[in-house]
Amino acid sequence: MNTATASDPADRAGFSDDAWGDVLDAVDRTYAELVEYQERLERQNAELHAARRFIESVLGSVSDIMAVVGRDGRIEEISASFARAVEAEPDAEPGAITGRALQAFFTEDGAARIAAALDDLRLSRESASFEADLVTSEGAMPFDISLAARLSDRGRYVGAVLTGRPLGELRRAYAELERSHRQLKEAQSQLVRNEKLASLGRLLAGVAHELNNPISFVYASVHALEKYVGTFETYFERVKDGAPRSELVQLREDLKLERNLRNLADAVRGATEGAERVRDIVADLRRLSAEGSGERVVFDLVDVARVAARWVERGSKSGIAVRFTGAEACRVEGVPGHIQQIVMNLVQNGMDALEGAAAPELTVDVACAAERAVLTVCDNGPGVPEEARAAIFDPFFTTKPVGRGTGLGLSISAKIADEHGGQLHLGPGPGGCFRLELPREGEA
Repeated sequence: MNTATASDPADRAGFSDDAWGDVLDAVDRTYAELVEYQERLERQNAELHAARRFIESVLGSVSDIMAVVGRDGRIEEISASFARAVEAEPDAEPGAITGRALQAFFTEDGAARIAAALDDLRLSRESASFEADLVTSEGAMPFDISLAARLSDRGRYVGAVLTGRPLGELRRAYAELERSHRQLKEAQSQLVRNEKLASLGRLLAGVAHELNNPISFVYASVHALEKYVGTFETYFERVKDGAPRSELVQLREDLKLERNLRNLADAVRGATEGAERVRDIVADLRRLSAEGSGERVVFDLVDVARVAARWVERGSKSGIAVRFTGAEACRVEGVPGHIQQIVMNLVQNGMDALEGAAAPELTVDVACAAERAVLTVCDNGPGVPEEARAAIFDPFFTTKPVGRGTGLGLSISAKIADEHGGQLHLGPGPGGCFRLELPREGEA
């Protein structure tokens, strides 16, 4: 027997060197896997602690009350705000409340609502919202409560989450919202008044310009009449003094009485025409003020449109005359002053668009059907850009330069048309073309 072979441990154990190498490799792999598993557990534990700290920070920082309950309706987690609300202690520990029934912290009526909501959650899984009074050291306080179901990975009901916001804060927020809404409405009303004042300013400019011409003509005629009166007084004074005929004939030639007599008739006629023109302007003003009373009546759309266009012409320095086509008369029902404002806005916009045009044309057409009256204001200007057509009736939108428009004229006009049961919209080009549709008499 070989002694070296008999003393070899591998031979005594029945294993070869390769087998022992495999065992050691397996041990090394197992150890490495254990180390990796331990590191993974440590990372997951750190992530779990981080998630726990995050949840605790959320529960500690939310201003609304929050409570997490289990299947039995007992509290498992609460927010610091919940603890402060029910115990009135700034440093209250959430753990002092866990394990108690959620209903215990509400009044009898609120507890009944919460119990019913929890029962419904177990069956339907649908969230519930209601009001309930939370019992605090200062008494019962109303809260807007929301209850939502907590589900497991398999979709089984495992509890619920309650959140609540004090209704006092909500009501104060609603009051602030209503106050802001009133301020917004007041600002909108002020802007509408400003737009009306701007229209009134254009109207007054037209009135001043229109009155200036006939009054100046009357003044010039009266001045001429004063001159002629002085000439005739001189002649008749000599007649009264008994001047001889030869002197009177010569005086008539010197004073040019025959020519002045003819001019006297022209001056009287000019003064009369100027006065009549002033009378017509005042009559139009009276009609304009009467038709702006706000009372719904039956009126002639063509006549109202002519008056509105005439006033814009008077206030405009463009020299553009509005041409009317279509029906000679068309009776509709509404507020004439409001419809005049629409027409004045459309005509004014058309004149602004034609500024600098070589051959400007502005046309107002009225079509009168059985149920609808259609008034169209078109110009041969550049038209409305395609990118602006969708927003042309939006408040404060304007294609005019800064300081030339408020962006409210078309918006107000569209609203007035809607209030009359009609509509105002932008038609196809090439120029600007706006179409106002109104119900006929008795169709509004």
